[in-house]
Amino acid sequence: MNRTQDRPVTALEPHAHAWSPATARARFRAGLAGPTAGVAFGHTQANLISVPADWAYDVLLFCQRNPKPCPVLDVTDAGSPATVLAEGADLRTDLPRYRVWRDGELVDEPTDVTAYWRADLVSFLIGCSFTFESALTKAGVPLRHIEQDRNVPMYVTDRQCRPAGRLHGPMVVSMRPVQPEHLSAAIRETSLLPAVHGSPVHCGDPAVLGIEDLARPGFGEPVGLRPRDIPVFWACGVTPQAAFMASRPPFALTHAPGQMFLTDARDEQYRVA
Repeated sequence: MNRTQDRPVTALEPHAHAWSPATARARFRAGLAGPTAGVAFGHTQANLISVPADWAYDVLLFCQRNPKPCPVLDVTDAGSPATVLAEGADLRTDLPRYRVWRDGELVDEPTDVTAYWRADLVSFLIGCSFTFESALTKAGVPLRHIEQDRNVPMYVTDRQCRPAGRLHGPMVVSMRPVQPEHLSAAIRETSLLPAVHGSPVHCGDPAVLGIEDLARPGFGEPVGLRPRDIPVFWACGVTPQAAFMASRPPFALTHAPGQMFLTDARDEQYRVA
């Protein structure tokens, strides 16, 4: 793995690991787009979900009932594009790429959703597994998707989330190949960060999760596995998007998978020990 002082070289830009979160957000606001793994290394990343206020309770209850894939870091006031997680940030412009949903169908993937913004939108910031990648890197666990300049692969499983109001759907997982000698470190380090999905939900045979082919992820990009690699799966914050596809709310905005919101928080703030 290419590193600078134990920091990964990102697929987005070679020096993006050294950006401040504010710099990253400014670059995204100016139109830069791409996977954010390793960007502003050491700072917490978050998934974005914005729904009309009359769906906000359903989303909040869905997250409360499914905390592994949907750990809530912040919830905004209706209509507000601001979050306490990043001073001066604008949730309408400061992510690399968004998704626009109507009746459960993806209708657009812009780099700015100002034109779609509504006064009744409530936004949820959900913990992201990119956050625990700094801990994995410090523990010596290689990150194959960063090595290969790819977005992390994400898969829709056959495990159904606990329904909440009008929302239901399957759990989505992200996968990182781990060599046997690194497996205990990967499990230990991520278990200490429950606010960003925590420990894996499964290690080994993907068929246990109903995943038929690792070369065909539902989101992101496939990564090449090496001999002895063990596929390790973590619950993923793209799960609400799968719920939108299944439940078909009339309108929603989300981040594009792998293209996250950079907060001002440091990863260690969410470490439990």
